[in-house]
Amino acid sequence: MSERTETRKPRSNSRARGAKKRDVEVLDAAARVFARRGYADASVQDVADELGILKGSLYHYIKMKEDLLFWLLEAVHKDVEEILEEVAGAESLSPLERLELYVRRQVLYNLDNLERISIYYHDVDSLSEERLTTILARRRTHERFITGLIKEAQDRGEADSSCDARILANCLFATIIWTYRWYKPNGRISRHAIADHCARFVLHGVVGELDAA
Repeated sequence: MSERTETRKPRSNSRARGAKKRDVEVLDAAARVFARRGYADASVQDVADELGILKGSLYHYIKMKEDLLFWLLEAVHKDVEEILEEVAGAESLSPLERLELYVRRQVLYNLDNLERISIYYHDVDSLSEERLTTILARRRTHERFITGLIKEAQDRGEADSSCDARILANCLFATIIWTYRWYKPNGRISRHAIADHCARFVLHGVVGELDAA
């Protein structure tokens, strides 16, 4: 009996790995199509063609085109939430050091995932109200965390307390987000150099007038 169980288990794991790989392939194909054509103009047929499968076969995974967009944005949040957890867990770092780490990690992630980040910010408003609410709630987790770090730095006298922490947080996110608009892969400036520049820029903005003290 145990021998049968042992021979079946690898096959089950293999099927699970195969299904996961196929899910990744579907999302990757959707990302390429949405980035190239725009979500509004892309069709389920376009995604099926990208995968080299029949349109009907794609409906094994989805009910509607919006499912692909929602799952893409959820995948982005899953990735960036891992960054948030890493920074939150770095308890030996000061608030400013955590901000620096967060900016570096997020910028590198954006530069490595240009298609998905582009889709995220171009097309998030195409989601239905319920799904948009879900995505925005996950985004606010980051906003609260960063605003809290800035306030903590201000309370410790390490950042200019005359500046509004929430506005500074919005400026931080603008610095991270906008990189996808101008970054050129294989350009003269490396990914890590860009992350360094962004981190320094943000920290100077948060520290503010204390820089001159």
